Formats: sequence, structure tokens, C-alpha cells
Amino acid sequence: MAKTVLITGSTSGIGLATAKAFAAKGYNIAFNGLEENGAEIAAQVAAECNIEHLFSPANMLRAEEIKAFVQATLDRFGSIEVLVNNAGIQFVSPVEDFPEEKWNDIISINLTAAFIATKAVWPGMKAQQFGRVINVASAHGLIASAFKSAYVAAKHGVVGFTKVMALEGGPHGITCNAICPGYVFTPIVDKQIGAQMQAHNMTREEVINKVMLSEHAIKEFIPVETIASTILYLCDSDAAATITGIAMPLDAGWTAH
Repeated sequence: MAKTVLITGSTSGIGLATAKAFAAKGYNIAFNGLEENGAEIAAQVAAECNIEHLFSPANMLRAEEIKAFVQATLDRFGSIEVLVNNAGIQFVSPVEDFPEEKWNDIISINLTAAFIATKAVWPGMKAQQFGRVINVASAHGLIASAFKSAYVAAKHGVVGFTKVMALEGGPHGITCNAICPGYVFTPIVDKQIGAQMQAHNMTREEVINKVMLSEHAIKEFIPVETIASTILYLCDSDAAATITGIAMPLDAGWTAH
């Protein structure tokens, strides 16, 4: 019987690349996204890999929708072996101008949604004595940058939450790890470029080279496929069965400073 992976924010960027990696291994995929064509994107990936799938437009701001997404996946496939908490948003502003509603949304989607989804899958994973939880954090879960108070706070919280879940899950065959990418060229990063252009009064090229990639030892964006293959390794390889509680930098040397 095929294993099932539930991935939040999986119709674009890192989430979509991760879904494709798991689909290629024959997993059932529970997709999620708010894009208008999200259902079509999910169906196309499923058809290309000949796998079963489910799509949910659950809003990660709403706990009841997250819980319903998990329950719908359990109803459809019977179990969830892998959870990838990937959904995230960003907003860039000096703290004195940072809108409180933006702070609340970033904490809710980047941190609280991971807690709600993990809590929802946890009883089933404990009962089956197996589970893999991946929290997509960020290099900003390990270090900070100016103008990103909410995002950095949320991602640091994700790393801490990951460590707690590793301790709670260990006796039940559940591992929990965080992935901490540097700059990956995704729709969320593309939006950040514009925000950073305004914040720093720079051109697009200056933001990319002087702000985003300035701390990368390797002056390149991280490919989404690199993130996806690492997540797949941590969830699908016997060699990773005792890897838990880590915050793995995939950051082109950013946090080596």
C-alpha cells in the first residue's frame, strides 16, 4: 500500500517541488494551496506520476480548515505517514512601521499552522508507530536579518517546535526535522525582491546581489529540487531513520559566517 504525504502550500515553489519528488516515489499526495489553478496543478502532477491525490484549498490562517484537511486525507487514504509543513508568507518592514495584522498573519501561517497540522496528524502517527514530520523553516530560523521581525520570530519558533516534537515523537517511531534554506527563487522570494527594492532604494539586480545573495558563500539561489530531495531523504530513506530534531541549513554557506 502506498504511503501518504500531506504537504501544505504545495502548488508552488518548494512545496510543489517536494510534491513532485514524493509523487515520483509513488506516494499518495494531499496537496494544498490557495492559487486559483491549484486543483489543476495537483491533478497534473498526479497524472504524470500515476498516483492518487487529494487537493484542499484550506487556508492556513484557519485552524478548523487545517484540521478538516488532515481529516479529509485520513478519510481518503486511511493514514498519513509524512507531514511537510511548508506554507509560509513574508512581509518586510522596519519594526516601527510593521503592521500588527501582518505580524499576526505571519506568526499564524508560518508557526501556528505547523502546530495545528502536527497536532492533527500526531495521534495517527503514534498509533501506527511511524511518522515523518518536516518543518520548512529558513536560514532565518537560525540567524536574523533587519526588517523581518515577524518572519525571523516565526521561523525561530519553528526550529524550537521541531526540537520538542523530536523528543515527543522519538519513543513512537516519529522523527521531526526542520529544513533551513537560504534564498530559494520562489514566488515568495520574487515578491520580497520588490519589497526590498523599496526598503533599500535599490534596483532589482542590486537587491539580488547586495542583499539576498550577499551572505551566500556560493552566490546562487538554492534550487527547489535541492530542498525537495533533502526532504525526501529524511522521510523515505532508512539511513535517515535516526535523524531527528535537527535544523538543517541548505543555505549555500550563509550560516557559516
